[in-house]
Amino acid sequence: MTQPNSESTHHEPIIPGLPDDLAFRCLAKLSHGYHGLLECVCKTWRNTIRNPDYSSLKSRENWSGNWLFVQTEGTHNHWIAYDPDADRWHPLPEIPYQNPGLHHYGFSCVTVGSRFLVIGGFYAPRDVEIVHQRHLATNDVVMFDVFKKEWSRVSGMRTARGNFACSVVCGKVYVAGGREVHGTTGVDLAEVYDPLEDRWEELPPMPVPQMDCIGMSYKGCFHVLSDHVGLPDQNPTVIFSPSDKTWHTVEDIWPFSRAMQFAVTVVGDDRVYTVVDWGESSIRTRDRDQGEWYNVGPVPPVLLPGHSRPLEAFAYGFAAHRQNLYVVGGKVLKWEELGAGRFDIVKLDVVRVCDPTVVPLKWRETRPMRGACGAVTGCAFLEE
Repeated sequence: MTQPNSESTHHEPIIPGLPDDLAFRCLAKLSHGYHGLLECVCKTWRNTIRNPDYSSLKSRENWSGNWLFVQTEGTHNHWIAYDPDADRWHPLPEIPYQNPGLHHYGFSCVTVGSRFLVIGGFYAPRDVEIVHQRHLATNDVVMFDVFKKEWSRVSGMRTARGNFACSVVCGKVYVAGGREVHGTTGVDLAEVYDPLEDRWEELPPMPVPQMDCIGMSYKGCFHVLSDHVGLPDQNPTVIFSPSDKTWHTVEDIWPFSRAMQFAVTVVGDDRVYTVVDWGESSIRTRDRDQGEWYNVGPVPPVLLPGHSRPLEAFAYGFAAHRQNLYVVGGKVLKWEELGAGRFDIVKLDVVRVCDPTVVPLKWRETRPMRGACGAVTGCAFLEE
């Protein structure tokens, strides 16, 4: 029998002075944004991070970390993720179930537990000259595992749809409305997804069809905000109560519409914030008791190097994390200084953050996006 060489018999502790099981847990507690740096420390740490037991331990303990998932225009359906604790961006692997030759849009993305889901939407040819090809709706749902850092396909919706309302209420994903085929009228169909059972269940239809709508979880109910909310003589807000599985409508005024910057987020289940983009962007919030809206403060304009005038951004992402609101990416129109009427469209990678409870608002910039810029097509925060 040959004797093993000295390299194979010599054991390198993960962290000198600590038992390996304790050191293993210490590394597993570190945020995912540091993994690239950890792997550069030494071969032992690299092998530890890549060990399947490492992701299994994080999964068992639910040490998911915090993730801001973002997709921007022109990235061919690729997502990037931001770790606010490490202040680092990193790319996600390509979704293996999507056709890279097709443009995916009109989808919804949500986080539930430690899962990030991309749901439904339309597929269209990237070549604008192929005008005869139909835009196809899909019922596909893909999930990103933040522990294994890989995508998998889960159960699809009962109805293929795009531009629909979607939100998470009490650990389940609710969807309603939207369009089954691009350019058609809205639908009244609704359903709910249980991520633990990986199963979709049909819900009672909405009182009226809705298209180009968004969803919001507010005080334990699923709110469907239509594409014409806030405009006179248009559709009211439709609300589903999971407790008794019934819909009802309310005459409510929301200070935005699909034609404007249309983004809404809820902090702590009862504090609603939105961005109003009427000439200049501002944060508004809703009075918890009266239901009336009031301004919190402006979103500051963007200052470009070598350009004297401040510029208003548009087509940005909007998300909440703990007490903070994030305004991500977007675009600006950079007009010629001499007033010739010409402009360039500048895609932004900037990320701005504020705490809306501190007035006047104090904005700060985090690390800019890496490998992506411009109009945000999908944006969601996952909190540990």
